[in-house]
Amino acid sequence: MPILWKRTMLALLILSIAPRKSDGELEQWCIADEQTPDDELQIALDWACGKGGADCSKIQVNQPCYLPNTVRDHASYAFNNYFQKFKHKGGSCYFKGAAIITELDPSHSSCQYEFHP
Repeated sequence: MPILWKRTMLALLILSIAPRKSDGELEQWCIADEQTPDDELQIALDWACGKGGADCSKIQVNQPCYLPNTVRDHASYAFNNYFQKFKHKGGSCYFKGAAIITELDPSHSSCQYEFHP
């Protein structure tokens, strides 16, 4: 019983700190899954920035989301851009299992991740 109680309390804590819009909707971003190998992330990143239609201009050299220059960081930005752009048109945050949803804003320094309600 103590494990169930701990899990319940953790779930309530996460729900209580997750940002909400005024209409009660949770804010969600799509990021690269930490467990996905870089080669799989690169394939998904290439698709997102190509046929997927994500705007990947901000992860180019000298742009606000170029640094840190890692496949994982660039994939997270591209996945989120795709997800925000297409989530209301049937797009998902799946990328063949390479991505996950987070309620914590992944923006950092000058790199702002979009969120569209």
